[in-house]
Amino acid sequence: MRIPPPTPADCLDADRALVAAILSRQPVAFEQLVREYQGLCWRVVDRMVRHPDDTRELCQEAFLRIHQTLHQYRGESALKSWVAQVAYSIAKRHLERRHIPLVENNMGEDGTALIEQIGDGIDLEARTSEQDINAHLHAAIDALPPLQRTLLTLYHLEEISIAEIATLTDLAEGTIKSHLFRSRKRLRELLESRIGVPA
Repeated sequence: MRIPPPTPADCLDADRALVAAILSRQPVAFEQLVREYQGLCWRVVDRMVRHPDDTRELCQEAFLRIHQTLHQYRGESALKSWVAQVAYSIAKRHLERRHIPLVENNMGEDGTALIEQIGDGIDLEARTSEQDINAHLHAAIDALPPLQRTLLTLYHLEEISIAEIATLTDLAEGTIKSHLFRSRKRLRELLESRIGVPA
């Protein structure tokens, strides 16, 4: 008999229980949080900064911040989103201190706002079923600006909703959709030029 996947309510209950265990200083509870979310934290920070030493240091800073501010988690959204928000905030601040731009110009090549061009219907996962295409896709993602790399990671790889991404990045949903559109368009161009994936 197949066990049904946990519902969002079950996941929130588990998140709240883990946070309560950490706040009550139960042994290994915080270690469990780190084990569960270290991959997510690494992916968010690494997509922003693209430097392993900086990523390692910033991830440590993120988990220190999480430990210090966990009492602020209200359990209204997934703990995964809250952890991603902290990681994103720390990586963004790091880039700002180094004067590294987060985004490119937000106008399309034809001079129209990208928000007007949304709705390309691209399924990135379907296009990346082969291992070599995956390698090309990740190389193409690495060529994007930090914010676009991160938004793609959160939306397509971490499967965080646009509404949750808006909360954790403090960006408008339309802005996120614009960046996702521009990123997917650029990825199509890069993949087509490298391996002939049709646009």
